[in-house]
Amino acid sequence: MLKSTFTPIFSTFNPKPRSSKLLSHIITNTFTHNLPVVRQNASLDNSNTIPSFQLHPTSAYIHLPFCRKRCHYCDFPIVALGSSSTQTEDDPRVLNYVELLCREVKATKVENGTNPPLETVFFGGGTPSLVPPRLVSTVLDTLRLKFGLCANSEISMEMDPGTFDAKKMDEMIELGVNRVSLGVQAFQQELLKSCGRAHGLEEVHEAIDIVKSCGVDNWSIDLISSLPHQTPEMWEESLRLTIDAQPTHVSVYDLQVEQDTKFGNLYTPGEFPLPSETQSADYYRMASTMLSDADFNHYEISSYCKSGFECKHNFTYWKNKPFYGFGLGSASFVGGLRFSRPRKLKGYTVFVQNLENGVVNFSENDITHGKDLAMDVLMLSLRTARGLDLKYFREAFGGSIVSALCETYKPYIKSGHVVCLDDQRRAIITDEFNTLPVKRKRDSKKTGLHSTK
Repeated sequence: MLKSTFTPIFSTFNPKPRSSKLLSHIITNTFTHNLPVVRQNASLDNSNTIPSFQLHPTSAYIHLPFCRKRCHYCDFPIVALGSSSTQTEDDPRVLNYVELLCREVKATKVENGTNPPLETVFFGGGTPSLVPPRLVSTVLDTLRLKFGLCANSEISMEMDPGTFDAKKMDEMIELGVNRVSLGVQAFQQELLKSCGRAHGLEEVHEAIDIVKSCGVDNWSIDLISSLPHQTPEMWEESLRLTIDAQPTHVSVYDLQVEQDTKFGNLYTPGEFPLPSETQSADYYRMASTMLSDADFNHYEISSYCKSGFECKHNFTYWKNKPFYGFGLGSASFVGGLRFSRPRKLKGYTVFVQNLENGVVNFSENDITHGKDLAMDVLMLSLRTARGLDLKYFREAFGGSIVSALCETYKPYIKSGHVVCLDDQRRAIITDEFNTLPVKRKRDSKKTGLHSTK
């Protein structure tokens, strides 16, 4: 993860490479010497009566794995249909998969009939915009019958240039899709080609025009930095053209070179033609500066938005709330269990059959223990501008762990890399921070830390 250039509460400016290992050691050690109690899993959203892992999910991720081809950086579970595939109305691979996915939704056990309806649905992939609207409608109808859908639910869909026209966009909107994440990745033809993208620059501009002309108010452009042969001038151009397109949201991802991908076989991180770590950090700072200057709020380490256009679905992950995942390779967090489906179609088919037969078993590895949940909450919170509130972290996991964390961060507060804020977002000086009553349960003062720069 690149160093943050915004200021989330209780996030660090990566003062040392061993930071995450040190925090993990502190959390593990604290839970080893202090047996966790029930409140360790209390919700961090001002609810101290119901542990967060016992809350009913109100978000669902739907994995539609179909792509025209596999991009050179991609290690997601996908099904490549062919580089010329844009019409999939009668493709048996798509039809059979959607049927299988709906069977999984129907077979999912729900504890009682009073579960709250879904507030967010996210169609990811793959390239969900390759799936015919009528099949997307089938999935939404299945979710609605099984869980219910809020009238104002956020329904997001990842869409790639060249995979939809105005007619398909209008049909998706008619179904309830009200947020679009457009996978542009770069505004240079040579970079799109070198990444193995199935679309070109002309299709990028066409897709932007379609989204805007169809009246999609809530839409995002996705970009990738640190691509092979990408220059600062190219990156600046991509950011400038993104701003000119006037989306309400921008996601900026630093390239991760994964094993068993084409990039993984060709390149070594930090070595030419990939940028160095310093150059990657410069790209990150450039994005933060240019997008912030264009009135985008840097609300999460990779996410920027106009006021009021945060991605509600992603906040489910960042707040460590339970969520459903359906489809090939997707993950769920339900009832304190984290588990993923098989990444291959054959294995996923067997999984669904076993789910229908009631013989899906979960192992000890699927259970989220107190120390793991604390680490998840901490590290996910560090990604956001909202950050981690120490008061609620203490109520969830106890004063000992908060004391240990604050002790760890004292040197960085002194050096200025970390700043402590009170509930008024007033900076707390080092001496005052050293006397914070982090162990007192009755203290109502909210405090947090955030990074500088």
